Amino acid sequence: MSSKAKAVPAAPANQTVATAEEQLRGASVRITTARVRVLEALLDAQRAQRTMSHQDVQDAFADMDRVTLYRALDCLTDAGLAHKIAGDDRVFRYSAGAEHTGEQDSRAPHHQHGHFKCTRCAKVFCLDSIGEAGLLHDALQETLGKGFQSHDIEFTIKGWCADCAH
Repeated sequence: MSSKAKAVPAAPANQTVATAEEQLRGASVRITTARVRVLEALLDAQRAQRTMSHQDVQDAFADMDRVTLYRALDCLTDAGLAHKIAGDDRVFRYSAGAEHTGEQDSRAPHHQHGHFKCTRCAKVFCLDSIGEAGLLHDALQETLGKGFQSHDIEFTIKGWCADCAH
């Protein structure tokens, strides 16, 4: 059994592959095996409500060389299909992104939501509803005034997840 299968409860493989390919096509990104595999792993992790560190992804794809993996992650991040979250432990964690709308504007914000980080188990959860409602962007405009444009928001609430709080 692969480390990916142990670490991430997966949706049916064909469904996740189809979703990954559809998202790549929608973002006008060339479909490669590496990009599909990495996006598939991030989508599976998202379903399990977790993020993946670069090491987690590398462990899941021991057969993929490091450069290809870095390029796939960078491509997915640049396309808004994934985002990386900077942890206070200096480890980047990746999550499948919901930022792609079909109309990619290089000036448009790619990562406009907050995160919750459990200080016991180190899991990171996306707070997508805050970004979807535009609350963080609105708060920026209200506090600083017109003319300020954010391109990336790093907003993290720290505490204990439901599992660790018990």
